[in-house]
Amino acid sequence: MTNNDIFKKLRVALQLRDDEIVKILELVDFRISRSELGAFFRKEDHPNYMECGDQVLRNFLNGLVIHLRGPKPEKGAKEEKPKKKE
Repeated sequence: MTNNDIFKKLRVALQLRDDEIVKILELVDFRISRSELGAFFRKEDHPNYMECGDQVLRNFLNGLVIHLRGPKPEKGAKEEKPKKKE
């Protein structure tokens, strides 16, 4: 299974549009155009097909974590613990 296959499956499973993927990648300061992104989702025999590198997929996964969970709290910042009911 290639990085392109993984990227395609995540896109379908999470029902993401190209503009949403671009925004997710921007969360980790990775810039990519919608046309470059579209090249990853083409068939391998298409002339504009581009192989998805490890860096692109890694940045997408890191951005996806931020998108779904929220930004990582800064060191030293205390997290609020849920209060126990007595």
